Order: sequence, then structure tokens, then C-alpha cells
Amino acid sequence: MASLLNMVSVPPRISPPSFSRTPSLHARPILPPFSLSFSRRRLSIRATETDTNEVESQAPNTAPSKDGSSLNQLLGIKGAAQETNKWKIRLQLTKPVTWPPLVWGVVCGAAASGNFHWNFEDVAKSIVCMMMSGPFLTGYTQTLNDWYDREIDAINEPYRPIPSGAISENEVITQIWVLLLGGISLAGILDIWAGHDFPIVFYLAVGGALLSYIYSAPPLKLKQNGWIGNFALGASYISLPWWAGQALFGTLTPDIIVLTLLYSIAGLGIAIVNDFKSIEGDRALGLQSLPVAFGAETAKWICVGAIDITQLSVAGYLLGADKPLYALALLGLIIPQVIFQFKYFLKDPVKYDVKYQASAQPFLVLGLLVTALATSH
Repeated sequence: MASLLNMVSVPPRISPPSFSRTPSLHARPILPPFSLSFSRRRLSIRATETDTNEVESQAPNTAPSKDGSSLNQLLGIKGAAQETNKWKIRLQLTKPVTWPPLVWGVVCGAAASGNFHWNFEDVAKSIVCMMMSGPFLTGYTQTLNDWYDREIDAINEPYRPIPSGAISENEVITQIWVLLLGGISLAGILDIWAGHDFPIVFYLAVGGALLSYIYSAPPLKLKQNGWIGNFALGASYISLPWWAGQALFGTLTPDIIVLTLLYSIAGLGIAIVNDFKSIEGDRALGLQSLPVAFGAETAKWICVGAIDITQLSVAGYLLGADKPLYALALLGLIIPQVIFQFKYFLKDPVKYDVKYQASAQPFLVLGLLVTALATSH
């Protein structure tokens, strides 16, 4: 509740998450001070300035559209074609490619609850929870992160919508508010629908929103620290959506909270994968991502170590909990991940980042479901 959770607070008008570099929630209420000014024709929102240094973008107004992909544009990933349609640009800012991990986290939480039934009501509840975690709160998180990342993007990807000027400041701020309020409203509806005495899904959504804000925005800006920022990102994409799905259909227990936070260390590793492509911009703006702090060679081993050791630890936990078949299944899903790490990622983490994630991450997310099913029995 990237990223949920990438397993949701508010933007100001200044300089700035397979998993993207932004936490998601389930939910991504501390808001920056803001003012509303009304005129006869329009409402404008202005957040107070932060202390982030303004960096003028030298971005061209257009991307190399002849090489760009329309599909990449809709999914919000690199290699996108230049687009002028505002609704397509809005969709691009929400990065739909980052929604599936959050949706899958809800599935895992529902499975772990042991109380999900294949009837119309439960399926409908789960779909609403997925909408909250994916399009709304992950969309909020990604748009917010792009807003605060616009100086970095002006260096790394100057043709992206915000640094290129394809979408205005007011339009971005409005989108952030609409997605945030929409996601939190859906969380409240789910609590009422589930008959909760305590609105746990709502508070998970608000907590996720706050986490997203402090991840991207000054003064805390967790993403400036490679360890804290990437763990926050991993928890957003793994723990938060799982907690939301489990709380919706059952009871969120302390042992599940600990287990999913442990799994979030693997999410930290996955988040590091996305840091390699931004080394230049991160270094220029003083962000201490792990590839910047330790160098690419050391950081790639930290990355695969976090992913593999975490899953091996969870397999050990399942074995100790007298669930050897589930532990064996998880071990079987770790092996192909290691193979793809040596085949792609460890050879060149920049060149093969997308190919590695596309090859290895399906096995990791299947391992999440195996763990969820194990805890439900």
C-alpha cells in the first residue's frame, strides 16, 4: 500500500516508484502549507517553496519521437514517444508499469488472510483495493516523485513531460491532489464495506501517502539516502499492499508485519536496480544512492545480495514453521533469479536492467504468493 508499494501526502510547488524509484502504497496527514486563491475563472493551488535549489532545465521541447514507442509512453517507461495529448501525458506520469506489484501485493494479502472467497462481493472488494493501491495511490506517488525529480530528469531524461514543459505546473499539482484524495476515499469506502470498527485500510492509505511524500520531498527526502530510501520504497511495494489486502479480508497480525518487512529488504534490492540508470543525475544533485555512494561494482553485489539473502531467510522461516513444501517451492523460485542475475544484471546493470527485471522479477513475485499461501495455512 512503488510502490500499498513501489506492497499515500501532498506536494508543493517546488523542486522533486520490476519497481520504480518511488514508494507507493497502498497507500502514498502531513501536508505542506498551501494557500488557495479564487478568481472569477479559476482556482489555483500554490504550495510553499522548499529549500531545494532550482535547476533550470536545458531540456529540449521534444523527445526523439522517431525512436520513441507509443506503448512505452502509455506505460510511463524510458524510450517513450513524445506526446501532446494531455490525458496520455497524465497517464504517463502515473507510470502504469509500476502498478502490477501493488496489485499483486493485494492478491498476496488476500491469500494470506485465509478468508478470501471466490464470490462476487469478495472479488469486487479486491478490485477496489487494487484500484486504490495501483492507479490512485501509486499514480499519486509516481506523479509526486516526478514533480520533485524534475531537476534530475532535466539531466537524465530531459524530454520527460515535466522538464520538457509538456504539462503545466498547475496541471501536475491538480493531478497529485485528485489521485491522493481519490485513493484515500476508496480506502474509507473499503473500511465501511468490510465493517471495520477501526478504519485500518484508511490509516494504511494515509500512512503510505505520508511515506511517499517524505520519500520525495524536502526536508526529509528519504531518497537522498540509498539505504533508508530504498527500504522505504521496498516496503511501499511489498508490505503496504499486502497489509491492505490482508486487513480487508482478515486480521493483520504482528508476525505477518515482521515477515513482510523482512521481505521488503528484497524490495530494497530491486529498488537499487533502478538507481544505476540515474547515477549521473543523482551525483550532480547530491543524492546518495548506493551506486553513487559505493560505486557501481559494489552496489550491484549489494543489490543481488539483498534480494537473494532475504528470500533464503524467508525459506528458512517457512522450514522452521514446519512448512517444508512451501520452503522448497520458494527455493525453486530463487534459483532462476540467481541465473538471470549472472546472465544479465551482474554483467552490466545499466544496459541490462530492464531485461533482468523482466526475466527475474516474475519468480520473485511468485515467491511472494507462495509465502502468502504458506502463512494462510
